[in-house]
Amino acid sequence: MRALVVYESMYGNTRAVAGNIADGLRSDYEVTVVPAAEATWDLVVDADLLVAGAPTHMHGLSTRSTRRMAAQAAAKDGSELRLDPDAGAPGMRDWLRDLGHRNGLAAAFDTRLSGVPAFTGRASRRIARLLRRRDRRLIAAPESFLVSSQSTLLDGEAERARRWGMTLGAASKTYLPAHA
Repeated sequence: MRALVVYESMYGNTRAVAGNIADGLRSDYEVTVVPAAEATWDLVVDADLLVAGAPTHMHGLSTRSTRRMAAQAAAKDGSELRLDPDAGAPGMRDWLRDLGHRNGLAAAFDTRLSGVPAFTGRASRRIARLLRRRDRRLIAAPESFLVSSQSTLLDGEAERARRWGMTLGAASKTYLPAHA
């Protein structure tokens, strides 16, 4: 079985979470992890499970404008923020818009500031809605992984992402036909 983990990352946190989710999935799946700009249709078609994630910007899924603002914040003098190598590529919103319809299993995640979701927002909910509109069946509720105000993953979040990946792998077995 194959899983595809697709992510958008500005400062590297969502990339790190995607890698940890993939590590958790590896006991059940052959896993490919790619930024949204590299997630080709061939990779999508070959995947039994699609896991998509992005950072939360302005209470939701990033836009070209919020991605540009994030890049400007990293470029400011004295900023300790470092842009992810793929931060300039198209983001999750664009990728999902162009995904096309195909039945399959999916899960959605985001990274967001620690706090009450009503105040921080959650990109994962929008990702989940867009996946469902593309005929994907969600096998888990959208999940958030928390970052500090200094844009670093909170302690324990990497391990929590790994465990969530393991949970996704186990949950997906109830939806997939047994392989001979």
